[in-house]
Amino acid sequence: RHPLTTFFHLFFQVSAVVTYLFCEWFSNSFVACFATILLLLSLDFQSNVTGRLLVGLRWWNLNDEVGKSHRVFEAKKLKIIKGATVAVSTEVEAQNFWLGLTICPVIRTVFFFSTLFSLKLKWLALVIAGISLQTANLYGDIHCKLEGQK
Repeated sequence: RHPLTTFFHLFFQVSAVVTYLFCEWFSNSFVACFATILLLLSLDFQSNVTGRLLVGLRWWNLNDEVGKSHRVFEAKKLKIIKGATVAVSTEVEAQNFWLGLTICPVIRTVFFFSTLFSLKLKWLALVIAGISLQTANLYGDIHCKLEGQK
């Protein structure tokens, strides 16, 4: 069980969203808001660590002898002990992991359209960075899960 990992997995994602929504209330500096949110998004990007601990998934880039980059996806095999399957984590931790990983890109997509239609173009780069980081995590972890089922 990894309650601290689950907490920080959700904390960084929720903090980035809340900071994006309310940052201008607390600071007039766009650069400070941008840097804070980008830092939270970068900390959240470490979901490869949380994915490994909470659901047994990990992925990385591997360079071969020619110098070509390949992505490697792994899923931890479940162990069967005395006829029962032992899960990598609790069901609640796994649900929290997947919920946080799927909901936040949807929220960021809503931010993208609201930023675009309200013509707050300076925030658009931040929203695009958030969408890119979170969809990369989602893509990697889904790919790991599908590879593990093969």
